[in-house]
Amino acid sequence: MGDAQESVRKVDRGPGRPGCPVSRETDGSWVVRGYAAAREVLRSTDTVQAGLGIETVEKLPRRIRRPVLYQDGPEHREQRRQTARFFTPRWVDEHYRPLMTRVAQEQVAVVRAAGTAQLSDLSFTMAIEVVRDIIGLTHSRPGLKERLERFFPEEFGQPGLTSARGLYWLVRQNANWLRIHLADVRPAIRAHRRRERDDLISHLLAEGCSGAEILGECLTYAAAGMVTTREFICVAAWHLFDDPGLLERYRAAQEPERLALLQEILRLEPVVGRLARRATASLTVGGTPVEAGELITVHVDETNADPAVVGGDPCRLRPGRELGLGPGAAGLAFGDGAHRCPGASVAVLEADVLLSRLFALDGLRMTGVPRVSFKDEIGGYEIRNLTVTVPR
Repeated sequence: MGDAQESVRKVDRGPGRPGCPVSRETDGSWVVRGYAAAREVLRSTDTVQAGLGIETVEKLPRRIRRPVLYQDGPEHREQRRQTARFFTPRWVDEHYRPLMTRVAQEQVAVVRAAGTAQLSDLSFTMAIEVVRDIIGLTHSRPGLKERLERFFPEEFGQPGLTSARGLYWLVRQNANWLRIHLADVRPAIRAHRRRERDDLISHLLAEGCSGAEILGECLTYAAAGMVTTREFICVAAWHLFDDPGLLERYRAAQEPERLALLQEILRLEPVVGRLARRATASLTVGGTPVEAGELITVHVDETNADPAVVGGDPCRLRPGRELGLGPGAAGLAFGDGAHRCPGASVAVLEADVLLSRLFALDGLRMTGVPRVSFKDEIGGYEIRNLTVTVPR
């Protein structure tokens, strides 16, 4: 999947396994590293979501509606169809662009006033404001950002009842659920019952969802839209700071070219590096037979560097490269098939709206060395200590 020595990646997930598009692990599960085989898995109607805590969700009583992330089949398709209007290009441009512009200007003002800021804070604020508008969490008590930081900590423990540490994390996460429910979701539900709005919470209320079900859906959107977008903006900025030629190209480009450039960065540095599916029937993946019940994990960072699809220098940034087999410019970074991220265009646009304004600041530079940590369960990364400064 490309020569590691030629890679310009900022996030090192370790060496890949060249020449093995589909391979079996010692535990009997399957790993997919080839793009064509990965797309077969993600588009197959004989696979369902796995990982992402789905085992815990499956233990819930059947009467409780699952968040859309954990649905499959006709129920999932219908939910996606009903909420698709929130993510159409026209809707994004008319409803979210003005909000993105305002928030980006506010974040630029923060940098100007202080002379320095953590990009993870600026980008998280941008992501929170956009996603809370999509969801309808617009009646929160102060402190939503801090509550989300606690709910999605940099280091996550495993809740349980068999150890003091497990008990601590169980109590902590239940407390975090309760805080967000009381301070954010419940006030939003009350406001939406008084006056219907055109957002996710109004849609869920119309579907007859309970407060607990709406809370679960809100946190799912928060993880998918807030947390991942923060990291995408940070890794994109890191590449632009370190590559003067790339930055010059970005600054001089019109919006369509800037968006394509950012998607090329995301192709190389997918925030979610592992997508898991479980086979529900016998199927063939890349010519390899897979039996029902077996686990399949797609290594997105490697599929996105498949030279058969992306061409030469797959681990280098080449905006405008011609892609085979018809993927978008970001490859499979937003997934594919029924569970492809519906907010892909939202994330790329808000990254550009913020970064284009930050990099318009005279003398903007990055100080220090960013720190990368990993979320092993999704092969994801977090970037911290990316400090931006301007002369005062």
